[in-house]
Order: sequence, then structure tokens, then C-alpha cells
Amino acid sequence: MMAADRQIDQVDRYVEEHLDEFLDDLGRLVALPSVAAKGEGMDAAAEATRDLLAKYGVDARTMPSDIFPMVYGELRGASPKTVLCYNHYDVQPAEPFDLWDSPPFEATRRDGSLYGRGVGDDKGHIVCRLAAIAALRAVHGELPCSVKFLVEGEEEVGSGSMPAFIDRHADLLRADGCLWEFGGVDYEGRPQIYLGMRGDVYVELRSRTISHDAHSGLGGSILPNAAWRLVWALNTLKGPDERIRIPGWYDDVRPPSARDLEMLASLPSEEEALKGSFGVDGFLKGATGVELRRQQVFEPTCTVAGIGGGYQGPGSKTVLPAGAMAKVDFRIVPAQEPDDLMAKLRHHLDAQGFGDIEVIQHGGSRAARVSPDDPFVQLVADAGTAVFGRPTVIYPMSGGSGPMDPFVRFLGVPIANVGIGYPDGLAHAPNEHVRIDDFVKGVKQTARVLAGMADLP
Repeated sequence: MMAADRQIDQVDRYVEEHLDEFLDDLGRLVALPSVAAKGEGMDAAAEATRDLLAKYGVDARTMPSDIFPMVYGELRGASPKTVLCYNHYDVQPAEPFDLWDSPPFEATRRDGSLYGRGVGDDKGHIVCRLAAIAALRAVHGELPCSVKFLVEGEEEVGSGSMPAFIDRHADLLRADGCLWEFGGVDYEGRPQIYLGMRGDVYVELRSRTISHDAHSGLGGSILPNAAWRLVWALNTLKGPDERIRIPGWYDDVRPPSARDLEMLASLPSEEEALKGSFGVDGFLKGATGVELRRQQVFEPTCTVAGIGGGYQGPGSKTVLPAGAMAKVDFRIVPAQEPDDLMAKLRHHLDAQGFGDIEVIQHGGSRAARVSPDDPFVQLVADAGTAVFGRPTVIYPMSGGSGPMDPFVRFLGVPIANVGIGYPDGLAHAPNEHVRIDDFVKGVKQTARVLAGMADLP
């Protein structure tokens, strides 16, 4: 056995022998209910993240942003080659609490998994990277490469501060490769890499028709109903054919390239697994095969993410609502611009006679792409294949969104993902969890990426 092989075996053993310590550290982060949407406890969570990085030898500090603190850290290694780890310490709301089988802000081990809000998205990924650092330092005496951390507190609410922060601190954040905040395996246990993300425009639409709720017997025939007003406005946004009806929405949409279509065609099918997971017999517009995969990532979407107005409690209450609201999530593709789309949405509502509908923007990010030919991407793919024993599956883009664009635009850094998740981990839902074996393998893959950085061209 060669020396390098012996060392990586030693790294693997260290990870396994110190697993309980790593999970205990994760449990302490999970115990902090850092729900960005509520804005409570965010400073404490940022400070706890900074202190945890420091525990693992990272020179860390909090830095102000427009909303919640950023946590920055760096640890120099034997090589100046540098990996930037992007993560977030904020989490989604845990409601409804009654659907959790164990307290959401108490990490609980059960049936080979670890449960709790944020164990997978994204606090577990922070600890995954720190565990890899600990293992490498224990075996090598120092890190084979240099590492930087940028951990934000706004990812779950749109990362509004991120573009300006990266623009201001581009020199500080320069790196040769970036490990993105999420990652994991597919339904068959194959590691996955996503070479980009769709963008997002998230809005809240509000209707207000009268000064206060009315008795429906009094007002149903003579007063305007805010809920109906909102429903009629929503009905103009998208048709039964699933096409967005806002004029000009598709003007800047670029079709996938021939290379993109080749990558989509080479992907393993997850259709049956998706049908089983979501309890459906088929997909929108009857899509299958490459067409289904194309729709998943290369088409804009318009999703009613939440809607409310009037009485929603048990039993009946005969009321005509004075106000109603809907949260609408638009996923956007490369070349579409959030500001341009917001203007088109406003103009459309006005032109349709809904100038009274208030539009509040809660987030907006551009789509981003990464080259499949970058050596860093191949390093991450090879590390995944080595650890999981299955060829890494590379997707041209993710259907989800995140603040990847400023990393690509301002830093010019190649991005790939290594992680601990799997499709049924219930991120954003009650009973969020990670499988402990996936956590261990994610740490081992991360360690191999950091160990291989010094040899990149």
C-alpha cells in the first residue's frame, strides 16, 4: 500500500472513531433555532458558528451584512491552493410542530439517522467540512491545502446581502474552488454534482378591498371580496397549460445547449422513485425522459407557495375577508434578470386591471452556471466515486436556487457540491434528518477533495 493510500485510510478511521464528537457539535448548532424568517436568535447562532470554527482551528470572525451577520474564517495549509466553503447557519421554520416525532431543535438519533431542523440544511454540512479538516490535520499535522469559510444567515430568505458582500470582499474570498452548501446522493446512492442553479424571484401579492372583515350575509352581494380579487389576479399569471402568461417573461430564456442535452440524456432515470416519493402517477404535461429532465431545470416556473385570507380555523365562520395574500415563487433560468421580471409582473397586473394588488418582493437571484470541464469539478466527482463506490452523477443545473451567481460573477470560482443529504431527508419539512452513514461518507469525500487540491493545475 502506498503512503498516500495509508494516509487516507487513517483519515477514514479518524472520522469513524470521532463520529460521536462531530455529531455532538452538530447537536449544539441544531439546538439554536436560527430561523431567518423570524429573525430571532440570529446573532447567537452566528457567534456559535464562529466559535465552532475556532474550535477546529479556523481563524474565524463575524462580519456585518445588510441583514444578519456573516461568519468568515480561514485556515492556511501546506499548499496555497484554496477551497472556499460556502454554508449557511439559518434554517427554515419548524412549523407545524405537531408533525415532528421528536423536538425540532433537539438533535435526536433514531434508526441510523439524526433528526432535527438544520441537520441537513445546512448545519450538518458545516460540521461535515470541519470534521474533514480535523481528520486531515490529525493525520498530516496540517491541512494539505488552505481553506476559507463563508457562512451566512440569510440563505433561507433569499441571501439578499450576498451579492453586495461578495462584491465588497472579493479579494478576501478569492479561492481556487468552492464547495457549495448542499450535496448528497440520489435514490440509488450515487453521489451528485450540480453545475449551476436556477435563479429565483419571490413575491408576496396582497389584496385589500374593504376596511374590515364583513358578515358574508351582509356583504356577499354588495362588497368586494379580497380573496376573490386575489384569486382572479393569480389566474392571470399562469394557464392550465403551465405556461406563464406575463408578457415578455420568456424573452430572455435560452434553450439548453447540445452539451446540456447530452448530459441530461446520460442521467439515470428517477421517474419511478419520484412518483413513489410524491404519490403521483405522472408529471405535468405528461413529460418523461429527457423532456422531463429539461423541464426540471431549464424552464421558468410560477408556483403559488402559500395563500391565505379570511377564516381558516375549524368549523365555519361566515365572513367576507377584507384582505388576502399569496406567496408566489418564480424560478428563473440563465439570462433572465430579476429586476426586469419584477417590472414585467407589475406592468402585467396593471394592464389586467389589478393595479390595486400590492407586490412585495422577498427575494431575487440570478441563475448561475459552472463548466463541467473544470479540474475542480472532476476532483470532486472522483472523490465521490471513490467514497460511495458508484460513479458520480453530474447534472448541468439544479432546479433549486441559491446565491451562486455572485460567486461565479465576482469571484470567477469553479463550484461543486459535496454533502450528506439524500432525496427523502425531508429538508424544509417536519422530521428533517440525515442518515449517519451518509454523514460519514460526506466527511470522507470532503477530506479527499481537500487532500487533492494541491495537485490541481
